[in-house]
Amino acid sequence: MRIYGVSEPSFSPSSDAVAIQAENRKIIRAVHAVNASQGLPTSHELVFSLDRQSRRPIIKVVDRLTNEVVQQIPNEQILRMAEDLKIVGPDR
Repeated sequence: MRIYGVSEPSFSPSSDAVAIQAENRKIIRAVHAVNASQGLPTSHELVFSLDRQSRRPIIKVVDRLTNEVVQQIPNEQILRMAEDLKIVGPDR
């Protein structure tokens, strides 16, 4: 999994910033879980990044061979996908 645009803040974060960072960590764990499972074709991987302007998370399905973006997924869908994998298990 590749993670872009994520760095530790150089200021004392507010409670909102702390909540956003916690949510981003949750999304990163979900991306790791989906990549580690057999939930995606082996030629694809999820890539997490933060939008430079909005600082909102972006999750993309990327072809490992061509680096072509196959799909961009809302982070809520990734969290549901990771939760579904916990219920079903990696051996689907």
